Amino acid sequence: MPILPLYGHETLRERFADQMDRGVLPASLLLHGPAGVGKQRLALWLAQRLLCGGATKPCGDCQHCRYVLELQHPDLHWVFPHENVSGSADWEYDDLKPLQDSRVAERAEAKGLYARPDGSCGIYKGDTKYLRHVASRSPALATRKVLIVGDAERMVPQQANPEAANMFLKLLEEPPADTTIILTSSEPHALLQTIRSRVVQLRVAPLPVETMRAFLADASAAEKLPNLQPAELLRIASGAPGKLLGGDDQQVAMDRARKLLAAADAGAEQRFRAAFTSGTSKARGAFSDVLDALSVVVHERVREASARGDEAAARRAAKVMPLIEEAKLAAAGNANPQVVTAQLLESIAEVR
Repeated sequence: MPILPLYGHETLRERFADQMDRGVLPASLLLHGPAGVGKQRLALWLAQRLLCGGATKPCGDCQHCRYVLELQHPDLHWVFPHENVSGSADWEYDDLKPLQDSRVAERAEAKGLYARPDGSCGIYKGDTKYLRHVASRSPALATRKVLIVGDAERMVPQQANPEAANMFLKLLEEPPADTTIILTSSEPHALLQTIRSRVVQLRVAPLPVETMRAFLADASAAEKLPNLQPAELLRIASGAPGKLLGGDDQQVAMDRARKLLAAADAGAEQRFRAAFTSGTSKARGAFSDVLDALSVVVHERVREASARGDEAAARRAAKVMPLIEEAKLAAAGNANPQVVTAQLLESIAEVR
């Protein structure tokens, strides 16, 4: 069963097609933008365009296109955050591949519609070992290979050390000539600077309203969406259809994030209460989800303030983003969520 078609992003698609026709497409790309706007689906479209064997690319009918759309092409390798498997860092390719295939098969079964992995998921050393292995091999069917790393920022905060990201950096430094590497990230500033410096960065914008309406009208998409009126779905999505796929857990995280921001501006007592109810170390995944949601909420504030011409509010909101990233790094270690929240809220309150 093919995955859902790509909606929107026509300008970027035309740009990629032109670069490929002229033979100047960068070997390593970073697609960044708000969570849920379709960055990984765009990366899959680009992979289809690169691997297609038809006269008009992507033709959608050739063997390569069919395999990509079914997420079964042997020269397409898609890695994304997942739960850690104990001991997998020391596994070899033959042990890692079945696990990788099963994760991609789950997304194929869901037609490419999936909720964002929760905060306890990451991209680990075993994943980068897998990518380095497949990059070193010759293409199995096409003339080249495509490696996609979704939510690439999770290579750093989900590890006690940056080993996974450093291993991937070595691949970026010397990519094989027959390999295209595509990273996606909703938080590019959380990537190692050495990684960002080795990729061409392109922003993927939210979808316009008409494109969102077309997505909502897709019968396959409708099966996965909340039972709400189209106008409400459009409001919640704000141009990012992936926001509609998170279910109740995502909404809980967003609500909690907004309450934390309100507490930061409400006084010391409210900040203390908010920190006290931030959960324990046994709920790190949910806490990380809240921090991810907090990034989304603050991004929204920056855009809203800029739209109404309030430059001071936009600057203040922008200054909060590095504080959230520091909190994410602390949460990825052994720091107590309550302590992390208390420090974060105090720091936000001091931003002027």
